[in-house]
Amino acid sequence: MSDESAGPLMARLDAPAAEHTRFAVVADPHVGVRATGTSKLFEHTREHFENALADIATRNVDAVLSPGDLTKDGEPWNYDAVDETLAGLDVPFYAVPGNHDVPKKRDEHDSPDASWFAKKYGPGELPYHVELGGLDLIGLNSSGTSERLYESHDGQVTAESLEWLAETLDTAENPLILVHHNFPPVSDQIEAHREVEPEMGLPPVMRDPEPFADVLAAGGAELVFTGHYHLPATGEYRGVRELAAPTTCSFPQSYLLCETSPEGTTVRLVPVTDETGLELGHAERSQDSVTSGGLTAIAAARLASFPLVYE
Repeated sequence: MSDESAGPLMARLDAPAAEHTRFAVVADPHVGVRATGTSKLFEHTREHFENALADIATRNVDAVLSPGDLTKDGEPWNYDAVDETLAGLDVPFYAVPGNHDVPKKRDEHDSPDASWFAKKYGPGELPYHVELGGLDLIGLNSSGTSERLYESHDGQVTAESLEWLAETLDTAENPLILVHHNFPPVSDQIEAHREVEPEMGLPPVMRDPEPFADVLAAGGAELVFTGHYHLPATGEYRGVRELAAPTTCSFPQSYLLCETSPEGTTVRLVPVTDETGLELGHAERSQDSVTSGGLTAIAAARLASFPLVYE
């Protein structure tokens, strides 16, 4: 039975439909224990991540998923804080790296590579395929490595990964995809908002999304969870539905509680702070920069439009 007390309904989807499986999606916590301020409310990032996991512990989930950006910028001390927070979790945790989790040229510290991330926060490799209740969870790295996308925060799924994905989808009955970066229909919502705020910047995007989406569609993968833009959003691209998860660090500080059954999948948004905390998040994010202000406006508009999709 869907936990209607958890929060507002973000989406009701016909697919995937499988045996009862409940999971949480915690996106972009950006844990930064030595930083303060900005729209990410760094001084509250660990608290919000802890709040999310504490609430999830009461929801009888089968696993916790994350589309990445666990840390501020891949700092070892922030990974230590993530590990301490995850230590009490008694269900599997499956993540894929975000663009802030892998080494980038601007880093002034040594960031662990994606291979380390895969062993620490997944089944040991990237990409990966694991059984999650009645679902086939497939995690992919769009964020790069120390040798790929090192000078960019854009995303891209490699041709090698796409070949692996096509083979994996041949045997997956109910695929569910986890990746950090977004498809164009979600990215285009940022571009469209520039009609309201022309000075708004455009965050990093997914490069060459068409081959990725086509492999997913051909293999029957109908739902992809992403993060990256820190707001709840959805779009359909070349036959594939994307649900972009909100962040726990910026307004509207929250995670997604998802439930799959033979009737389909429901997704609810669960706040990780109280009303005062949400108001603080809104105020700080809307005033941080023109771009942050635009993202805040988009997030508020999406929240007012819930559910974003109802099939």
